[in-house]
Amino acid sequence: MHNAPSVIYPVGRSRYASRLLWTLWGCGAAGALLACVQAPDFGWRSGLLLSSALAAAMAVRRGLARQDEAVVLDFDGRRWSLGGRAARAAAVARVSLDLQSLLLVSLDEPGRPARWLWLDRQASPAHWDDLRRALYSQPSMAAAPTEPAVPQPTRP
Repeated sequence: MHNAPSVIYPVGRSRYASRLLWTLWGCGAAGALLACVQAPDFGWRSGLLLSSALAAAMAVRRGLARQDEAVVLDFDGRRWSLGGRAARAAAVARVSLDLQSLLLVSLDEPGRPARWLWLDRQASPAHWDDLRRALYSQPSMAAAPTEPAVPQPTRP
C-alpha cells in the first residue's frame, strides 16, 4: 500500500459553501415563517421560532466571516497543520461532508477546539485529488504515535 502524498492546499472562503449554508438557512426560515403563519395566534412560541431563525442567520454570517482569512492546510505525509505553523502534536483531519467538489473537514489539534474547514476544488484543482487521497488514507505505521509496550502479567 502506498502512503498518501504530501500536499499543501489553500483554505479560504468557498462560494459553494456559502450558497449551501444560506440555502439551508432559507429553507429553515421559510419553514419557521410558514409555521408562524399557520399558527392561530402570534404567541411566544412563534416569537421564539422567528428569533431562532434570526439567530441561525447570525451564526451563518459569523461562521462565513471567519473563513475570510486565507490560510493553507498542510499535510507532510504524517501530520496535518494549518497556516504553516508547526504542529505541537499530530492534528487529525476528518471528513464530515463530501460533496465531491466540496468537503467539510474537521481539524482537531490537541489542546485546541476543533476547526471546521470548507475545502473547495476551485481553490486548487491541480492538488484536489492529492488532498482527497491524503484525507481518506489510513495513517501509515510510521505516522502512528508509538506507545511504550506495557508488560502483561504472566500466570504461573
